[in-house]
Amino acid sequence: MEQEYLSEDIIEQIKDFPFYFQHFTKEQKLLIDKLIINEELKSRYKNYGLCIECRQPNTGSNWCQSCNAKHFQQDFKNWTSGNPDVDKLIQESQLNAKSEDEKLIWIEYDRFENIKYIAKGGFGTISKAICKEGIIANWNYETNQWNKYSDFTVALKHLNNSKDITLEFLNEIIPHLRMNKYEHTIKLYGITKDLNTNDFIMVIEYANEGSLRQMLDKLSYGELYILSEIASGLNDIHKEGLIHQDFHSGNILYSFVNPADFVFIADLGLCRPANEKSVQHNKNVYGVLPYVAPEVLRGKEYTQASDIYSFGIIINEVFNGIPPYHDMAHDEFLAIRICQGFRPGFTIKVPQLIEDIFKQCVDANPLKRPTAEYLKVLFSKWNYAADSETEKQFSEAAKFNKEQPSSTNNSTELTYTTHPQAIYTSRLLKFNNLPEPTNADNTDNDCLEEDYSESTKIDFTKLNISNSQDNI
Repeated sequence: MEQEYLSEDIIEQIKDFPFYFQHFTKEQKLLIDKLIINEELKSRYKNYGLCIECRQPNTGSNWCQSCNAKHFQQDFKNWTSGNPDVDKLIQESQLNAKSEDEKLIWIEYDRFENIKYIAKGGFGTISKAICKEGIIANWNYETNQWNKYSDFTVALKHLNNSKDITLEFLNEIIPHLRMNKYEHTIKLYGITKDLNTNDFIMVIEYANEGSLRQMLDKLSYGELYILSEIASGLNDIHKEGLIHQDFHSGNILYSFVNPADFVFIADLGLCRPANEKSVQHNKNVYGVLPYVAPEVLRGKEYTQASDIYSFGIIINEVFNGIPPYHDMAHDEFLAIRICQGFRPGFTIKVPQLIEDIFKQCVDANPLKRPTAEYLKVLFSKWNYAADSETEKQFSEAAKFNKEQPSSTNNSTELTYTTHPQAIYTSRLLKFNNLPEPTNADNTDNDCLEEDYSESTKIDFTKLNISNSQDNI
């Protein structure tokens, strides 16, 4: 008979063992291997110890799913969002949560103080706030109530026109919870509601330096570090079988926590109106045009390969220090040219290996694009353990750029002007009769650079800045 739980006899034999498995004696470890046959139970016990309440192995750090589900359920009668679908989403997450990161909570709007507007995105606005109390950490067995984080800085994503939020949109939130356990994904804590508009608000992790797009000219770490971190986060998303669907520098957030910088990916699968009906949901394409893969522009579904295309555009943006296609209209004409193989060029000399991986990522054929796992390994290797050839290429490129006349004027501010119709927030992209995606030379990308954007072949120091709003 399969072991489904620890018997009273087993619990009696191990009840006085240290809480942390690494503190066990050799004899105690051998006894655990003998007594606990079920590998899942054994793993949970070794990693998380026993639940104080039910004496079974915890399912997460200071977290017992069965016991905490009961505590959550007892509180269901004490709150409501006013929307049965939202209530169901939150309640089911609480009943199924195997760790602190897998649950959502309902937070009354009056729990937030010092609410400050940050930015406007495609389908909502972002604010910063202090949550006085409400974000649950774990159960306190001494006081028989939840331990909660207090005076906690969060970001509030106000969803436009979400009073009648659809079930289709709510279903997009569920995958977000699966990503909460990863370090490169912005955490989703819960949901609240604006008392004036009745629009719903996502309560998410706050990144104190804003978006990558805002930080392009003042990054404290090199390009390879940034790209290796982004690739790692994208690989985490793809490992879970998910697709981002709105991958651009406005959704890559940057946070400084002394002494380190952290890169986070935000807005997983949430780049659409909250009140969009199911018929529209399956047909409409949303995104930021320069980052959207040509096959998606033509109406095909987003895939992991289309995320890789977006990553390729981000490679270009990180090295250039300016957004792609910044001085041209983001209209149907640009969409046509992208399908015809038009890609942004580099404003500086970059190593050939960067040119090569960029071309692979933005190949018109999705099947020729690399995987996120490959990109993670590649950029990590270049950043942390570069071989002699890699170091040589980067050294030669740096020397060349330093010797250029425009590089000698250190007092010149790095600025640029954006076209009034260059739009860097997510929106509906509806273009008809776009051509079949092809590379610039209609073969294997050998001449892709010949159709690079002429607008990026510029004296980098002679540009003028105008701010654009990020879709955070």
